[in-house]
Amino acid sequence: MLELLEGTVRHNGLVTAFALVGLVMLISMKLSRHLTMGRVHGSAIAIVIGLGLAYWGGVQTGGTKGLADVSLFAGVGLMGGAMLRDFAIVATAFEVQVVEAKKAGMVGVVALLLGTFLPFIVGACVAYAFGYRDAVSITTIGAGAVTYIVGPVTGAAIGATSDVMALSIAAGLIKAILVMVATPAAAKFLGLRTPRSAMVFGGLAGTVSGVSAGLAATDRRLVPYGALVATFHTGLGCLLGPSLLFFATRAIVG
Repeated sequence: MLELLEGTVRHNGLVTAFALVGLVMLISMKLSRHLTMGRVHGSAIAIVIGLGLAYWGGVQTGGTKGLADVSLFAGVGLMGGAMLRDFAIVATAFEVQVVEAKKAGMVGVVALLLGTFLPFIVGACVAYAFGYRDAVSITTIGAGAVTYIVGPVTGAAIGATSDVMALSIAAGLIKAILVMVATPAAAKFLGLRTPRSAMVFGGLAGTVSGVSAGLAATDRRLVPYGALVATFHTGLGCLLGPSLLFFATRAIVG
């Protein structure tokens, strides 16, 4: 019986992944309701559980894909891959009301630009502080601080080494995790109550995954608006990273 069940799970990896996520969300919501009395949203708890499971999967297998390296949960890799991720990002845009989106106006544009340049400057300064002195490495790691997609795209365009591109991805992932976990706690302070505030926040934070998860843990009605502006970061970063940002960095460090 157990062999039959295991075989069924292995041959239906994506279905198993959805079931696993559903179970994690069920447990998270119950913990949120009974353990924190609703003060910490279930989505935030689910993020922590997911990170813990990913760590466990890496430790058990010595792999690099977290829980997806465990053969029984290989479907998690497909579910969390680029295909369904991009589908989810596009789907969120259909919930946006155009009238509300227009309210962001110039503030949204400024937030988008600040959310691109400020993380790059911080990432570049950290790279310089850790001993990187060439413009290619500094630009790549700085671009990774914008989003974990912009980093490797920029690095590949300007000829960065694989280890530097890996660091750029790590920088982007750390940023995404911080935004995910910190958003629910800082929502009241940031005034995340309206679609316009969510769009400004999405522009400043930049990471689609971090913004989406963080706003879902705050008020799921704000997710489409935050994700709408944050989505532009990848395209804008990939455009500016190998061009304007690289040339500016080279002009400064030589």
